[in-house]
Amino acid sequence: MKYKPFEHGRIALLSGSLLFLTACATTQRAPIEDKTAICNFLGSYCNKLQPGGEGQMDLRYVNSKARWTQYTKVLVDPVIIVSSTESQISAADQQHLADYFYAKLKENLGAKFQLVDQPGPGAMRLQVALTDAQGATPVLRTITMAVPQARTLSTVAYLATGSYPFVGSAKGAAKVVDSVSGDLLAAVADRQIGSGHIKAAAQWTLGDAENAITLWTERAANKLYAWTSGAEAPR
Repeated sequence: MKYKPFEHGRIALLSGSLLFLTACATTQRAPIEDKTAICNFLGSYCNKLQPGGEGQMDLRYVNSKARWTQYTKVLVDPVIIVSSTESQISAADQQHLADYFYAKLKENLGAKFQLVDQPGPGAMRLQVALTDAQGATPVLRTITMAVPQARTLSTVAYLATGSYPFVGSAKGAAKVVDSVSGDLLAAVADRQIGSGHIKAAAQWTLGDAENAITLWTERAANKLYAWTSGAEAPR
């Protein structure tokens, strides 16, 4: 198949534009098509979720009446696995991601809050579920990102489907409650897939899922600290 000069140039331009747009991210937000596992985890709180804006989680809820500045401590529960369908990855890989998730939460939140292991005054409780994950195809993932001709075809696929070929993904949900009363402070759900950034090319099977988890835990720590310190109004 031969491209006309204009068509070839347009595809090259789009490829460059998409690379620029994903220049700072190894993953990108993707729509949540199945909320079954998320709602199984969040229960009645699932009905409170609303679509997030640019740079936010895909679905989110923030309690506008919560007094965020009273919280200086965090109780982090171990991350659980909640799935409504048979996972594409093994049980061992699922547990690896759950353990990785829990470790990154404690690392990032511990840098900004006092971590506690019991409910108490001034402590939030963070409960998180990994609801789905898919592994990338390492060699093919690298080829489609690093080889120019393959990258062009990969970009065409992205324009048609909203996803790059052979990428991995992760989907999860979380709720933040007052550790004593159990009152809901916030709830979120998000799905991330591998982006078109060259940094995401050479990686192992669970690399995209781990990158998503790293992003989530950093965002959680930064956002909760901004709200509890009064630097940012919750919204």
